[in-house]
Amino acid sequence: MRKLLLILSLTVASSAFAQQPKQQWVTIKSANLKCWECKDKLEKYLVQANKSTMESGLIQWKINLLQGEIKVQFWPDRADASAIKAALNNAGFDADDDKAEPEAYAKLPPICKRAEDGGGPKPPKPCHIPPVQ
Repeated sequence: MRKLLLILSLTVASSAFAQQPKQQWVTIKSANLKCWECKDKLEKYLVQANKSTMESGLIQWKINLLQGEIKVQFWPDRADASAIKAALNNAGFDADDDKAEPEAYAKLPPICKRAEDGGGPKPPKPCHIPPVQ
């Protein structure tokens, strides 16, 4: 009897687990994601967007300031790559070939603007390292 209950409970648990969608990753390039201030602004926006519009579909993200890219892990039944790119655009950041929303981009600090608009790192001061507080 115990073996039957164990097998039955394992079967139910494995079928429930099999129904869960597999987590996915997407890597998005952004021409104006190069400094710690940009990273801070984007992370605050993503936390807010994850709670409201993406139904907690974002699991985690990793921002590489030197490469100007963000890797996002998400649940595909709650978010997708286009929604993540739209969130980046709405925060003022370019996402691959999609340009940032003009109003949001205008609100970014000068350092977070695209290089052609005078933003980004300025030699000899790297901006990918947070200042010492």
